[in-house]
Amino acid sequence: MRPFANRRVLLGISGGIASYKAAWLARLLSKAGAQVDVVMTPAAQEFVGAVTFEALTGRPVHTGLFDPGRALDHIKLAREADAIILAPATADFMARAATGQAGDLLTACLLAAACPVLLVPAMNDHMWAHPQTQKNAAHLREIGYTLLPPDEGMLAAGEGSGPGRMPEPETIFAYAGRLLEKGGGLAGKRVLVTAGPTRESIDPVRFISNHSSGKMGVALAAAAWRRGATVDLVAGPLTVSAPIGVETHQVESTEDMATAVGTRLPQADVLVMAAAPADFRPSSRATSKIKKDKAPESIALSTTTDILASTKSARSRGSIVIGFALETDDVVAHARTKLAAKELDFIVVNDATEPGAGFGVDTNRVSIIARDGSEERLPLMSKPDVADAILDRVEALLSGR
Repeated sequence: MRPFANRRVLLGISGGIASYKAAWLARLLSKAGAQVDVVMTPAAQEFVGAVTFEALTGRPVHTGLFDPGRALDHIKLAREADAIILAPATADFMARAATGQAGDLLTACLLAAACPVLLVPAMNDHMWAHPQTQKNAAHLREIGYTLLPPDEGMLAAGEGSGPGRMPEPETIFAYAGRLLEKGGGLAGKRVLVTAGPTRESIDPVRFISNHSSGKMGVALAAAAWRRGATVDLVAGPLTVSAPIGVETHQVESTEDMATAVGTRLPQADVLVMAAAPADFRPSSRATSKIKKDKAPESIALSTTTDILASTKSARSRGSIVIGFALETDDVVAHARTKLAAKELDFIVVNDATEPGAGFGVDTNRVSIIARDGSEERLPLMSKPDVADAILDRVEALLSGR
């Protein structure tokens, strides 16, 4: 899984109650294909046993600076790491790291490292708010480390709640991916993505919609953010969670989506229209629930705004515009017509009738048709992998403009 496959990640664990969450983080990293080297401080071993991490990563756990035969482990581990994640980073550990101490294996690894570092503070809210901790955090940022601010929520038993709680492993995992993609082709770019279906009301309780789950658009937004972009996601009702790090704007109808896209489009370097907005809406909306005994024999329909077509005059100079087409017949021909009519850089098309390639599934099989008419058919892939394949092509277009 990009960007973790075959990458070396040093996971450092210091001695806080949140250490138990690091076990799931180690599992997520390993499952994504990373080789995870766990380094634990003596205090961390008071909370979680080293054998837990060895079982989750399949690799030996490193604990001592002066263990026999491992005198240079801090140099070797630091040099081999593509990224270092410190989770949890306690107040004590942050203080020692900020002053360049190297009294244990983990702080020694930090001093020997040249790779990106992600610190995840976790402590009591008063300790986090203390001026000295804040000075240490600011200094660590100045050194070049990335700090993931603590969450607000329940702390250790009897400590109440407040800012200081360690973010969930899935959040840390997402930020670790962004760290490994640092300096990618989308860094500093603004990407606007749409996802999910829209709903067109018949009456206050019924609507016209489709089976879109939003999974493809969400995968694209997550992948673009991981590659360093600032991402705006305009989403209809989703059956999946909005991606971490992405600013999400929830909309209901196609007209709402068109307005939201139009508002944000002038600032976008890339527009990826992955949503499946409704093409039709009832010509009139009942103000109260339609009863069965008064149901109309038919519902008159009107067409909704064609969002992609409506953006043509508002696109910024040099921007990249990507469309999607989900078809059931004459798939490629319909996609080529849409590509030309809506003046797209390329269009991503799939067949709704093909197993594993339609709405609500975790995979997709797509063809990418470029403005010059060339067509590339991709194999059946996970939607995150499809997202990366699409963004690889977006980056190539951006580099040429």
